[in-house]
Amino acid sequence: MSWLLVIALAGAALALAVLVLRIGRGAVAAFAAALALGLAGYALQARPDVPAAPAAGTAMRQAPGQQWRELRQEMIGWEGRSDARTLITADAFAARGDYATAASLLRIAVGEDPRDGEAWLALANSLVEHADGLLTAPARLAYARAAAQPGTALAAGYFLGLNQLRGGDIIGGRETWIATLAKVPPVTAEQATGREVEDADGRTLLAERLARLDQLLGAALQAAQADTDRPR
Repeated sequence: MSWLLVIALAGAALALAVLVLRIGRGAVAAFAAALALGLAGYALQARPDVPAAPAAGTAMRQAPGQQWRELRQEMIGWEGRSDARTLITADAFAARGDYATAASLLRIAVGEDPRDGEAWLALANSLVEHADGLLTAPARLAYARAAAQPGTALAAGYFLGLNQLRGGDIIGGRETWIATLAKVPPVTAEQATGREVEDADGRTLLAERLARLDQLLGAALQAAQADTDRPR
């Protein structure tokens, strides 16, 4: 039901802007795009299935680096996990928001083992956060190196697409997710039970996020089209 409420609120906001604020036709598309971006953020971050709880104080909130670590591990199965001690230390620095130190440590990790996909993925995420969300060339290279390893291919595509969406490239992020799902074969029931491949849980999460994004973007585009078709 929360998805219906969010879509309804987005449609109401668009109607308010057109009918009450009287924004012009040229501004309708920009306003709809802004709504779509907000809906995309909700599609990626919200978890309506989680029970409500009192809001935590600022000191209790997780740092972005901590959230990245948890999501990274959620996307990677046990067989794709890194055993590099440097990664643990880097995660601790990232959890405090020190992404520069985290990236330096992770460069050591991938230098020692260029096939460590999780270390490459953590490096890419740290580089993005250090650049305030910007997908720099080094970050893209790190994502590509992580994608080259079977155990982290799905997770690398997920985070690359996620950061494209965060940067406003909704079409590019969506295409990255679609391509990632197409490249990584689905698991069998036996594999999923034993978590023998990295996409046992991660593929389901990515597919759900993509479907959620498509649903919300479709609703925003329909609202914009309805306004365009309305007689003036």
